[in-house]
Amino acid sequence: MTDYYEILGVPRDASAEQIKKAYRKLARELHPDVAGEAGEERFKEVARAYEVLSHPDKRQQYDLGVDPTAPGGGAGGGFGNGFGFQDIFETFFGGGGQPSGPVPRARRGQDALVRLDVELSEATFGAKRELQVDTAVVCGTCSGGGCRPGTDLKTCEVCHGRGNVQRVARSFLGQVMTTAPCAACQGFGTVIPEPCPDCSGEGRVRSRRTLTVNVPAGVDTGTRIKLTSQGEVGPGGGPAGDLYVEIREKPHEVFVRRGDDLHCTLPVPMTAAALGTVLDLETLDGAQEIDLRPGTQPGQVITLKGLGVGHLHAGGRGDLNVHVEVQVPTALDDEQTELLRSLATLRGEERPEPRLAAAHPGVFSRLRDKLSGK
Repeated sequence: MTDYYEILGVPRDASAEQIKKAYRKLARELHPDVAGEAGEERFKEVARAYEVLSHPDKRQQYDLGVDPTAPGGGAGGGFGNGFGFQDIFETFFGGGGQPSGPVPRARRGQDALVRLDVELSEATFGAKRELQVDTAVVCGTCSGGGCRPGTDLKTCEVCHGRGNVQRVARSFLGQVMTTAPCAACQGFGTVIPEPCPDCSGEGRVRSRRTLTVNVPAGVDTGTRIKLTSQGEVGPGGGPAGDLYVEIREKPHEVFVRRGDDLHCTLPVPMTAAALGTVLDLETLDGAQEIDLRPGTQPGQVITLKGLGVGHLHAGGRGDLNVHVEVQVPTALDDEQTELLRSLATLRGEERPEPRLAAAHPGVFSRLRDKLSGK
């Protein structure tokens, strides 16, 4: 049967757009007005191929081994209607993908995922943590073999160790031999006459164990740490998969993290903001002096360089941003009230003239609103 895919120069899984593009290219090159009589027959072949492959129903028939352009729409190459190359291949080779030999019992295990809660200080500086995991490990009784101690695997009497069996099937070609996995041994070629009492022949058991995890500085919620070959041991004592430790950072009562920068609020009295002062601020690195300049305004940010979270897989750290919150006294005694009245008189602020301005929320207010979903 003529290979129309080869004529158009496209793969058998080509899309309709690929087929159309290939046809147009060849049609321009082989058109009799361009190529003359020499390209006439080739042009007809290309047109016939496009007629079949561009039509979904005709293409389906062709893929099943039927050439719709043949006289009477008969099957090409003597194949019965609806029986194509794929069917023949599966008849001869048992689906085309079955292994020819026994399947190994030892197979790689699955990867595992556990979650680890860390404090902000651990995410900032890094830490070593003990982690308990419950995974499959190699059975200590049979060492992964699956057999009771003192016994061994036995060659399958059905497939004689091949892992597959052959049987005769009828087809339009007559009797053909097909191959399939052996049902008696599941394709392993061997059977376990006496399974291990602890793992029931699996070669692995579940066990809880303790691992040490190095948490690098800069981890954040969602960061995954890969521990190679610390996951589930595979069936038959096969190699273990990997263990992924997913980090979940606990909220801190004082500091809010944004990237590798930290933010906090520093409430200060109105007088301290007006006159200036030096304050001690307790940070993750211990007490740090804050130089509050005279005339400090509400919402002003004081940045302490390098006191934030460490950068993941890189040197250095983020910054600590201190947002000043000026506290206005709400309860004054007579003497304090009189002093403030005197100050207002000196500054000419007994009846201040109102001046409206556009609202500009502070950085920390915007950050807080974003974190709270406002």
